[in-house]
Amino acid sequence: MSDTFPIRYVEPVFRPPSEAESLILPVTDGCSWNKCSFCEMYTAPQKAFRARDEAEVMDGIRRVGERWPEVRRVFLADGDALVLPTRRLLAILEAIRTYLPNVHRVSSYCLPRNLRRKSVAELAELHAAGLKLAYVGAESGDDTVLARVNKGETFDSTRAALDKLGEAGIGRSVMILNGLGGEAYSAQHADNSARLANLTQPEYLSTLVVSFPKGEQRFRADYPEWTPLAQAGLFAEMERLIAGLELRRTVFRSDHASNWLVLKGTLGADKARLLAEIRTAIAAPAEARLRPAWARGL
Repeated sequence: MSDTFPIRYVEPVFRPPSEAESLILPVTDGCSWNKCSFCEMYTAPQKAFRARDEAEVMDGIRRVGERWPEVRRVFLADGDALVLPTRRLLAILEAIRTYLPNVHRVSSYCLPRNLRRKSVAELAELHAAGLKLAYVGAESGDDTVLARVNKGETFDSTRAALDKLGEAGIGRSVMILNGLGGEAYSAQHADNSARLANLTQPEYLSTLVVSFPKGEQRFRADYPEWTPLAQAGLFAEMERLIAGLELRRTVFRSDHASNWLVLKGTLGADKARLLAEIRTAIAAPAEARLRPAWARGL
């Protein structure tokens, strides 16, 4: 344990962009699935999946509380904290309430598969204890695309998890990967991703552009014929996705560093404006204030 910071981190550490000011609290290392061919986040040897020792987690919370009791947000890391038994999660949330009394939101990544063993009642108990938001990497609503990238989920399994979280009162932030299906499956990727969002009405929806900082070898082992979308194709896919969305009160963001075109709004209030911005980017990229290539990244 570091003398300067009371939490042990195993690099690299990942968190959603909106958790930039949160305390990152690892309760597991790595990802319990870790077979998605597009994801490089937890492939390093030191990121092999394991649950953190409960005593270590509790001691870290207590020590942070002694030094920084003003902490207001906590993100439970690594890739899927909700794989832990409900009992352990409740104990962690209770410790956060005890030692970090100013925390008003606890959040976590969530694999849909890890909610199959949790009832709505259990999730509601977690929500009452402080778990307010789950980040669900749906990636796509299309079963063909999901199978090609070895996601280990289907449209139905992702929908079931989102419905269960919603029924329990836990906010849902859903991420779709722009370009994941390549040229072959772009249309159905957009259409079925929109259908997934329409049926579940998540509180937040975001898109990232699929990218491979370490190279495409791992991805192409599962999907060798994948043809990436050019910039215009990515924009056309986004136009199709947004056009197909029938959302009532969902905050939409496409502002991750991987995106060429930054989009922000609420769907459906801002649907027409967002579509107009995308169509401008397609017709006249020079007028669209695109992110320069040097500024893009994972």
